[in-house]
Amino acid sequence: MYRVLTLTLVALAAALPAHAQNAQKVKEVLEGGPKPAITPQAPPLIPFSSKYKSGTILIDTKRRRLVYTLPGKRAYLYPITVGKLGFQWSGTHRISAKRDWPDWRPPAEMRERKPNLPLLMTGGLYNPLGAKALYIGSTLYRIHGTNNAGSIGLAASSGCIRMHNAHVTHLASIAKVGTKVIVKPQLPRSLARKFVPTAVPGVSQSAPQRRTAQRRSAPPRKRDMAWRRSILGLN
Repeated sequence: MYRVLTLTLVALAAALPAHAQNAQKVKEVLEGGPKPAITPQAPPLIPFSSKYKSGTILIDTKRRRLVYTLPGKRAYLYPITVGKLGFQWSGTHRISAKRDWPDWRPPAEMRERKPNLPLLMTGGLYNPLGAKALYIGSTLYRIHGTNNAGSIGLAASSGCIRMHNAHVTHLASIAKVGTKVIVKPQLPRSLARKFVPTAVPGVSQSAPQRRTAQRRSAPPRKRDMAWRRSILGLN
């Protein structure tokens, strides 16, 4: 009997380090950090004459731009992050809810790919959902802020649409619950030809303006290549 008890205690002792390591590795709840006030910042206005009603959100996955249509054949143009290869999608939905500093609950399939993710991370500056989230229908996808501003303009998410915190705060202030969201692989060139490089919130506008002037004076082929690079966020 004592021999069996001894063997059991030895087995438990051997298992404890692994258990302790896993407990440190995977936490059920992580704190998202502080929740400061974010000042909304409007992106550039562009001419945008289309069939879409005012107050519609259009997402161009290829060009990584979000358009919010306005009266008077105008629109706001925001730079965004889209899903990486294999995580891109398209369709028509509506905004079903809006949240300030939302909590993040990684879905089960994401935690299977990344076992170190928590079950829950509370809202805050460290939370990958950023300052605001606009929930898209009954899907798992959201238009949300980010704590990784360097990813804006890339295909880097698991399907959600990321925006600068100042931009998503602005969008959330004008887009109501029920707003139509149309996600397309690519908008027609006739609509996208007015797309321009969008400055990062808080950064001087002089550099983008200089690049625009240089493109206008460049030969046609170079101007076209510069436009393509700007759409891809390479400039």
